[in-house]
Amino acid sequence: MTAPTFSLGRGFTLTRTFAAPPDMVFAAWTAPENLGWFMNPGFTSDLPITVDLRVGGAWRLEMIVNTDTRYMTGGIFREIEPAKKLVFTWGAVDGWPKIDPDNLALGPQVTILFREVADGTQMIFRVELPDQLTEPQTAEWMSSGMLAGWTMTIDRLQL
Repeated sequence: MTAPTFSLGRGFTLTRTFAAPPDMVFAAWTAPENLGWFMNPGFTSDLPITVDLRVGGAWRLEMIVNTDTRYMTGGIFREIEPAKKLVFTWGAVDGWPKIDPDNLALGPQVTILFREVADGTQMIFRVELPDQLTEPQTAEWMSSGMLAGWTMTIDRLQL
């Protein structure tokens, strides 16, 4: 497996501050019973949310956008530092974005940093596209709506 490399300008960063300790914000991303915030309001899935919290393990949930648009999403964990850092290749084998578990270097990488601050936790959320993608592939990703989608999703997280 080729190790991914990343350059500036091939992704985006969102920063939010929560009035909660880092372990609680980390658990919002890693405990299946806490991941319901990920869904759009008014929608629930009959499929279970699963989290295998170990490097190489996966998290999966059914994302429901509206009554016509549903898909599996999630990620494969690359780094885990409880209450400090979470890194995963974003996607699902049978969902969106579609990833190849045998070639994670081509998938978008999400890094979430949890920093204790006076008001609680500053969460720095970054999506990076690997340098291995061509310029047209990168442009397609950047115009896919992922920034708007992640912004709406993260703005639903209330602690």
